[in-house]
Formats: sequence, C-alpha cells, structure tokens
Amino acid sequence: MESYTPVPYEFRDVLDEQIAKGITGKVFFWSADDKVDEEVGKIVRVEERQGDGMFAIFDQGPQVRIDRIITLFGKPGPGFEAYDAFANQCLACTAGVPL
Repeated sequence: MESYTPVPYEFRDVLDEQIAKGITGKVFFWSADDKVDEEVGKIVRVEERQGDGMFAIFDQGPQVRIDRIITLFGKPGPGFEAYDAFANQCLACTAGVPL
C-alpha cells in the first residue's frame, strides 16, 4: 500500500460532521491491494497512528485509512480523483484501435 497522503482539512471536517450526526452509510475506498472495496456502517471516530496515517473507525470494527476513501456516504473523498482517472482510463486509450 502507498504511504499515507495528508488530506485537506475540509474532508476531515466532513468526517467530524458525519460522526457528530451519527450517520450510517456506505464508504467506498481503495483496499490495500488497490482494488475498490466498501464498508457499510457508522464511523465512530478518526484515529491517527504515528507513521501509518489517519483511520476512520467504524462501529462494527472495520478501519479505513482516510486518504484512501473514494466516497463517504455518497460524497467524493480524497481517493475519488484516482478512481475517476481509473474509470476513464479506457477513454484515453487509442493506440492500436482502428478508426
């Protein structure tokens, strides 16, 4: 897995807001093997781990590194740009394709 990339404070504020509201929902994220994965539940806290980054901790125990979040309850997260580029990858492919 890639090293932790700091996320904008605005996203951390969104996380804190979702925790305060007690919202339950679905989070899509990049897994350790760079595949799109998901968790469903309520985020109860954000925990910083020295050298590993910041993690969203779910009520049922799963933990997701926040810089890997693609969408948080339907809202784009820090990992969305990489997902968008991944999803549009074939649109940029033109080599070897007859016109």
